[in-house]
Amino acid sequence: MAVGSIKKIFGPDGVLAGHLGGYEPRPGQQQMATAVAAALVGPEETSFTEPDQAACLVVEAETGLGKTLAYLVPAVLSGRKVVVSTNTRNLQDQILQHEIPFIRKYIAPQLRALCVKGRQNYLCLYRWHQYRAGQPPLVADQAVGRIDGWLKKTTFADRAELTWLHGASPLWRKICCLPHFCLGGDCPDGAACFLNRLRREAAASRLLVVNHHLLFSDLAVRRSGHGEVLPRYEAVIFDEAHHIENVATTFFGFSFSRYQVLDLAADVERSARSGLTGEKQQEVQGAAGSLLGLLEQFFSCFPAELGRFPLAGLPDTLPDFERRRDTLLEAFPRLAGSMDGLDNREEPWGQYILRCEELAARLDTITAETFTDIPAEDVRFIHWYERREKNLVLSATPIDVADDLQETLFASMAAVILTSATLSAAGDFTYFRRRLGLPEETSTLAFPSPFDYANRTLLHVPDKMFPEPAAPGYGAALHKRIEELIRLAGGRALVLFTSIQAMENACRALEERLKFPLLLQGTGPRHELLSRFAGEKESVLFAVSSFWEGVDIPGESLSLVIIDKLPFEVPSDPVIMARINRIRAAGGNPFFDFQVPRAVLGLRQGAGRLMRRTSDRGVIAVLDVRLFTKGYGRRFLKSLPPSPVCRDLDRVKTFFAEEHDHNQTG
Repeated sequence: MAVGSIKKIFGPDGVLAGHLGGYEPRPGQQQMATAVAAALVGPEETSFTEPDQAACLVVEAETGLGKTLAYLVPAVLSGRKVVVSTNTRNLQDQILQHEIPFIRKYIAPQLRALCVKGRQNYLCLYRWHQYRAGQPPLVADQAVGRIDGWLKKTTFADRAELTWLHGASPLWRKICCLPHFCLGGDCPDGAACFLNRLRREAAASRLLVVNHHLLFSDLAVRRSGHGEVLPRYEAVIFDEAHHIENVATTFFGFSFSRYQVLDLAADVERSARSGLTGEKQQEVQGAAGSLLGLLEQFFSCFPAELGRFPLAGLPDTLPDFERRRDTLLEAFPRLAGSMDGLDNREEPWGQYILRCEELAARLDTITAETFTDIPAEDVRFIHWYERREKNLVLSATPIDVADDLQETLFASMAAVILTSATLSAAGDFTYFRRRLGLPEETSTLAFPSPFDYANRTLLHVPDKMFPEPAAPGYGAALHKRIEELIRLAGGRALVLFTSIQAMENACRALEERLKFPLLLQGTGPRHELLSRFAGEKESVLFAVSSFWEGVDIPGESLSLVIIDKLPFEVPSDPVIMARINRIRAAGGNPFFDFQVPRAVLGLRQGAGRLMRRTSDRGVIAVLDVRLFTKGYGRRFLKSLPPSPVCRDLDRVKTFFAEEHDHNQTG
């Protein structure tokens, strides 16, 4: 794949300019495509000999550059088997519904590309036939008839095709593919299995599109030596790569929860009722019931306070912790023993036994270190628990994932490309590179957004009289300023908060003072709230967490983004605390090396919700004067879009008045 071929596609007279409506050739997009091509193929372009270390490329490409095509086109032309991994389904849909059809039509007609999801997204024929057989013959079930019709025409039985079936449908859980229900080679429906068909197609495809969770699930399974989730691939392209550390942390750690045990016991009891009789049925059901009782006894000794807390030292403060833990551990092999020798083609008893063994091993491993003292420098995992309304989860989380990524990813791939709109803090990639343990030879590129921030946006930060977040009176001042900004914008605002409590307090304070429709995260599904927000031109959406990114609403419906304060994470979180302590023990400065860069990336994500198209226009308001009163504020300001900064509301009023006049004359 020569550089010339990239120019022929991305240049002023190239394929994209000739066939992609509204396309504007951008030097940054072509430069990114050229760099991705070089990383995938290598400088010699003569051999695919696998290196000892992946060729790694980090590309920060801000919104509007066209980064998706900039990595997809060279991936398709490289001849490699490439996995593209995203964090959101929206980006997957964009790739599969827009970019891939275009590439197939104008660049690579023979391209075989496929989206692969987790197995629970596909229907299991065996479980479906079992469900159908259990339905009373005279009961009219509309869903059964619709699924029967769908199965005659679907290719892979992907649940997403059933748009009428609710995402949390209990029916789907009864008929989807789950590992502990899979009969493998003994399945009577194996020849027609949709999952097997998907795997064959994936093996024959040159380009696979997955999400980060599936990709890291595959890496974790490969490392364990228990097979693979995806067929062999040579290179990985991570889009939305700023999520990698968090997702990798999940899959390189492990957890034990109340719900996991409840699910196991429910499955065992269901199979016992349908497949066993007499004393054996009573034995299995009794062992499952005993397990549940001991589980509740163990979890009842944990504090009732909701939240995330370290496990370290807990046995010293909780009565009977060790005894109840040991008694619960003994209940798992007892349940497994009651099912020994029962495995057959109809019921997956052997899978239940494996689940018993795995859950017992997890509980033992997670809690074992709470009884032993390990030198701080030798601690690899932070052991913690989270108390929720109806669940309790025990976890062992790696403090660093750099070594895990080196072993499972960088040492086994020919190339790894990582891209996102937000990977650097004030132009510095050090934080991102260190957290992922990227090789020294990793190349980095940064391309600013082509949007005209200087003339189409403002960045509003209150003046020095505005209180800092920890100062008395901040809450009242915050609510007043939010109200003033929303009035000037005529609604049309996304208001982002760093905590649920702050969001709810602001919404309560303003619901009687503002005439605009106020939408509150948590009062409806995310997609419904965003749909209403986009459709109601004057509405205001109050949100936290996930709404800081992935919100793509161009046009007048979103003309004001308000951020309550700099998004520093709570340092008392056990995982964050462990990482801070590790950096401090190594002689680093946790605040500047870890907390500030993470907050900068979060702020950049939130601010990025405003400009989604070239024609967009609006105001970004960060209501935190620490941007100017603290030395570290300069790093945040340098990382934000190049919008003119204003400290007073008169400038904001003029900005929106000019917009109104332009719309009236336009």
